[in-house]
Amino acid sequence: MIRSLASVAALLLAAGAAPVAMAQSTVSASVASTAPGFATNDATDPYLWLEEVEGERAMAWVKAHNETSLGTLQGDPRYEALHQQALDLVQSRDRIPSPGFTHDGHVDNFWQDAEHVRGIWRRTTLDSYRTATPQWETILDIDALSAAEGANWVYKGATCLAPEERYCLLSLSNGGKDAVTIREFDSVTKTFVEGGVSLPESKGGASWIDKDALLISRDFGEGSLTASGYPRTVRLMKRGQSVDQAVEVFAGQKTDVSVSGYTLRDADGAVQAVLLNRGINFYENETWRLNADGSTTKLELPLKSNINALVAGQLVVTTDQDWTAPSGQEFKTGDVIAWPLQAWLADPKTPARLVLRPGEREAVEGINATRNRLVVALYENVRGSVYVYDPADWSRTRLDLPQNVSVGVGSASEQDDKIFVSVTGYLNPSSLYLADAATGTVALAKSLPAKFDATGMRVDQFEARSADGTMIPYFVVHKDAMAMDGSNPTLLYGYGGFQSSLLPGYSPTVGKLWLERGGVYVIANTRGGGEFGPKWHQAAQQQNRQRAHEDFQAVAQDLITRGITSQPHLGIMGGSQGGLFMGAMLTQRPDLINAAVIQVPLFDMLRFHKLLAGASWIGEYGDPDIPEQRAWIEQYSPYQRLSAGQPYPEVFIHTSTKDDRVHPGHARKAAARMEELGYPVLFYENTDGGHAAGANLRETARRIALEYTYLTRRLMDEPAQR
Repeated sequence: MIRSLASVAALLLAAGAAPVAMAQSTVSASVASTAPGFATNDATDPYLWLEEVEGERAMAWVKAHNETSLGTLQGDPRYEALHQQALDLVQSRDRIPSPGFTHDGHVDNFWQDAEHVRGIWRRTTLDSYRTATPQWETILDIDALSAAEGANWVYKGATCLAPEERYCLLSLSNGGKDAVTIREFDSVTKTFVEGGVSLPESKGGASWIDKDALLISRDFGEGSLTASGYPRTVRLMKRGQSVDQAVEVFAGQKTDVSVSGYTLRDADGAVQAVLLNRGINFYENETWRLNADGSTTKLELPLKSNINALVAGQLVVTTDQDWTAPSGQEFKTGDVIAWPLQAWLADPKTPARLVLRPGEREAVEGINATRNRLVVALYENVRGSVYVYDPADWSRTRLDLPQNVSVGVGSASEQDDKIFVSVTGYLNPSSLYLADAATGTVALAKSLPAKFDATGMRVDQFEARSADGTMIPYFVVHKDAMAMDGSNPTLLYGYGGFQSSLLPGYSPTVGKLWLERGGVYVIANTRGGGEFGPKWHQAAQQQNRQRAHEDFQAVAQDLITRGITSQPHLGIMGGSQGGLFMGAMLTQRPDLINAAVIQVPLFDMLRFHKLLAGASWIGEYGDPDIPEQRAWIEQYSPYQRLSAGQPYPEVFIHTSTKDDRVHPGHARKAAARMEELGYPVLFYENTDGGHAAGANLRETARRIALEYTYLTRRLMDEPAQR
């Protein structure tokens, strides 16, 4: 298996309703009635200069807006208290160190706090990790490295060569960009290898084959990138070679999203296959095998599928489409299937076994493998369970974990069958269990105390009827004493794309800075997400994108209809694809809201494919260069739909100069256009931090405090105070 050191992401959480008939949605009359006429091409867009990321004029504009917005929000008397609370929470040492098993059974962790703002990579034994005060050994201090090299390094993970895992390919980002520099690091001597692997900054990756050979996918110069800005070729690089001496072993097409290479290893670290992935679009990909003689063989897999694990010689794959295998077997969207790897590689007609077929209201949210077992996080109506499957006959057992919560399968041991499982909920502080997948035993390894006072709070789940009749579930977190008179300051969060599920999770900052102060927090589980599997996502792709916007609007309307809140007290928040969500709400139903936090957004959907990684998302939205597809994108693209005379509230838009995934021009142009039309806008651009908009914890705390200061002003203050 590929061993990659990375922090186990804290669980979010979400719910969803089973998808109904997938008839194509029509754009609502309110949307279709106003055809956009602004910035429909480069000649009609007066703000193209704001797309010059580091341009002198653009950065002067950013500086001026930062000064104004920071002056307004940091000048609010409540900002300092909110900032200190956010800083205390994000820098707290009272957090569960996310564990990653090493091949020899140790536990690695990447840790950030007030003393280690950029973070440290550290290691301990499993026994020590399970104690209250683990004895950590520092492998690499990113703060010290940055200081020594005069650099702004952000740690992006390390891939270590199995089975010893001594030599690692360390990825370092300048300021948080997706593009990374890769350098070979010796985790025993804790030094960079003199004369070792060193790859210049680029998007893409590198993967070990053995100590003297690796696969690299990088920017190799002119013609080597896709239209999305990711590597188009994979090269085989031998120790001692320079990048330009590496031999090309695979090439995709210019229109692909990206290509990459990796090794499929067994639990002992032995290579079972060298694989090459061709990402045709965001959801369709081909997998090829690199043969010993340098030739390649395409594997017989559905275009919409994912290789999940290799366990006990069985290759585990999920399919996101109905598919007839070469064996003649019929599989359904969402199925988890398995083949005996070597037999299947020799003969693609080798029959597969159906491991799991999720029900209509179920979704697989995570898969991992221990040495001898497959472990699956399966959700039913947004209630998480963990099942263990025995590859001998694919029988399953359920781990004895808390009920009605979110669960996540974390790092798994390759020495034995131990695996970490996280458990959380909106009002349930995160806890971490250590399970033995072979015996079924489960023991609490770590738990956190409450980070905010949830006394008298509860979580409800409701459903809203979308424009096409589909029932859209959503969670409401609030105090028991909530009045149903429309007076509650309410923050509605949404994402709704890329099959990413919003699953219930514990957020100390939401709890302390919003819920404790009387705010209501709402999470919408719209189509476009993955809460009910691939079909829930596919129902809002491409020409059906507007369905997801209508789902989100339906939740907002339902909150008002139920008396939970009202327009003066309802705000929305979302980032990236969720920022597009916010733009759609702002330009289609501004009458429902009084605040919008628009984070690192997509906004100009007629140019998204021309900016940075945008072309990689054509599989989600469609291609604006194709007239038929441009027509449906044009109907909802927020930048073009901004117009005068609308009841837009003052919005807070923020982005990052160093974001090399979603171009900061989207946010800049949105703010500039709104100001041109006479609307008040608060705009802030972090000149560091990448797409996550937080290269370090102090910047993260500032961003959070700015957001909740803004929400306080808009939703908690009386109109005369705003």
